[in-house]
This record gives sequence, structure tokens and C-alpha cells, in this order.
Amino acid sequence: MHHSKRRALRGVAALGLLATGTALATLATFSAGALAQDKWPSRPITWVVPFAAGGSTDIVARTIGQEISKALGQPVVVENRPGAAGAVGAGYVARARPDGYTLFGGTISTHAINPSLYKNLSYDPVKDFEPVCLIAYVPNVLMVDAKLPVNNVQELIAYARKQPGRLSFASSGAGTSTHLAGELFAETIKVPMTHVPYKGSPQAIQDVAAGLVPFLFDQLTAGDAMIKAGKLRALAVTSPRRSTLAPNVPTMAEAGVPGFEMVSWQALYAPRGTPREVVQRLNAEVVRALKLPAVQQRMTQQLGMEVVGSSPAELAAFMGKEIPRWAELVKKSGATAN
Repeated sequence: MHHSKRRALRGVAALGLLATGTALATLATFSAGALAQDKWPSRPITWVVPFAAGGSTDIVARTIGQEISKALGQPVVVENRPGAAGAVGAGYVARARPDGYTLFGGTISTHAINPSLYKNLSYDPVKDFEPVCLIAYVPNVLMVDAKLPVNNVQELIAYARKQPGRLSFASSGAGTSTHLAGELFAETIKVPMTHVPYKGSPQAIQDVAAGLVPFLFDQLTAGDAMIKAGKLRALAVTSPRRSTLAPNVPTMAEAGVPGFEMVSWQALYAPRGTPREVVQRLNAEVVRALKLPAVQQRMTQQLGMEVVGSSPAELAAFMGKEIPRWAELVKKSGATAN
């Protein structure tokens, strides 16, 4: 009886060791699987663009996304979610899972102007996002319908003053820098004008070139084809210095409107809570991509941008200055969106 009990105990112990070994093996397998699953990125990344396809924000996303894809070994899919000066796309990303698989192509509109322009914004540009990288500065240019009887800024001002309240200007959307530039211009020359918002630059430029709207502020490269075709006339750039793409086009200050300086920008963000190591890796890859000759050429020569490539902390500090600056301009212009 004694020996039988001993054999039974040994059997139980053996079964316990077997169970423990099986549990450990299972745990090891699970851990390896979890580690493999946690390795970022293990699937495609979505780069949300809050404007229509074909605009500068879209081109920037596709240009840099292609290079990031090569480095990370996963596709970077650009998804266009236009509407409300980028607020639709920004609100979508603000609610996305902070797992590094959803990125946002932010601009001066979404992360500096919208907070003061919209009363009921569906996101907070600071609290809902992780800054990744300030990509580039973007100067705008004042362009008019070539059929308009004006050849320079002063003639446009004189033309506007002859018909107060009857002149309109187009923009790529309510709340964009192109909108605020038009509002500030009207406020500066003290002539009321009507704002005509579009869902993106291509449509706005087409309508100005067709003579449906007299003028607009937008990126030089956005209207370059129409300018060369003789359908649009570039009168002045809004940057403090002349553009290398159009050295003969004066600045607004040179054209007789001192203090008129508006430079927009492009940046990359992730939802708040995205792991720091993912943000740092993304920043490193964007900065690396911006140093590539082919990328630099496209950004500067095709898009007329000034490449930056900041750190996440530098972008956060930059936003800290931009948001109050644009709030003051919005208040001064009296512009509203909703």
C-alpha cells in the first residue's frame, strides 16, 4: 500500500512537471508571438491628407510616404479626407488608434488657423496629436484672372476700390492660409470682399483662370501651368523674400503693401499617445527622406517649398508661436467659418 502511494505521488509530480513545462512552452510561444505582433510596422501605414488629391499636401504625402515605405518595409497608403479646411481629416485622425498606423499631413490651416476660426472644432491641435516633423515652409502668391484689367498689386487695389463689396476672391477652403490671405488683403486695403471657398487648390485656380472669380492667393506651383498658359497673372508673393521659382515676381511689401507677410507650412503628426519610439523613428525617416536630392528637387523646384525637417520638440515649439499669431490675424480680419 505504501509503495503504491509513492508511485502515485511520483506520477502526480511527473504530471505536474509536464503541465508546468507545457505551460512554459505555451507562454514562450505566446510571448514570441506578442513580440512579433508588437514589432512596428507589421502592416500598411495610412497617411491621411485632409485636402483633395493633386494639391501640395497630397503631393508631399506621396513623395515622402514613398521613401518612408522603402525604409520601413511596409506600404504607406495616402488617404484623402477633404473638408472644412482640413478639419474633417484632422478630426478623423484625432480619434484614430495611437498605434503608429495612422498619420496626418497637417498644415498651417489644421494646426494653427482652425482653432480660432471654427467655434466647434472636433479636435484640439495640441492635445489630440503627437508632433512628428515640420516638413516645409510654403509661400503663397497673389494671382489674378489674366483678363482682369490689372498688371500689378496697386492696380488691383484701385480696381477693388472702384467697386467696394462687389469683388470676390477664391481660396482652397475656409480657414486655409489662402482664405486668410484674402481676408487680410481686404482688411489691409479697407475694401469689403466676398470669399468663395473651394475644396482644394485645383478647383479654385481653374475657376479664377476661367474668369468666374477675379483673384486668389495660393502656392505659385499650384497656378504655374495657368500662368505659363497666359490664363493667370502672378502679381506678388507673400513671403519676405522673392521666390527662386519666380524671381521677377515682387513681394507684397515691394508691391506697395508693407507688413503683408504670410507663409504657410506642412507638417506630419500622429494621434496623441502614439509610442515615443514610433514617433522618433518616423521623424528620423522623414528627415532622412527630406535630405534625398530627388525629394529636395521635387519639394523646391516643383512645389516651391523651403525644406525644414525639424524634430518633434521643435514642431511643438513652433506651434506654440503660430497658434496665437494666427488667432490675432483671424480676429483682425473678422473671418469666421462656422
